[in-house]
Amino acid sequence: MNRLFAVILQRGPAYRPEKPLEAQQEWEAHRTFMNALVGDGFVVLGGPLEGTSEVLLIFRAASTEEIMKRWSEDPWVILDLLQMSRIIPWDLRLGKIEKKYPAAG
Repeated sequence: MNRLFAVILQRGPAYRPEKPLEAQQEWEAHRTFMNALVGDGFVVLGGPLEGTSEVLLIFRAASTEEIMKRWSEDPWVILDLLQMSRIIPWDLRLGKIEKKYPAAG
């Protein structure tokens, strides 16, 4: 059975902070990959945490192993632009997350 997980990522050593997100190496491949995860309903929310070098993603998955396996295929992970910091099971108590979101631009 799938449940929600909060995942914290950090910029890796290959990330160039002087460049905007969209100017990072392999941006288009990363964007396409992440939109596919959203389209599958695997990632339900996500984005950079303002004022930090971290990103928050909310996954719907069966296990942390499933998250690690699928996430490891992200071009930014392969190129060391993003690194996994923490995976935390999350019990949503307020509000709701729809079963599936359309892919973001």
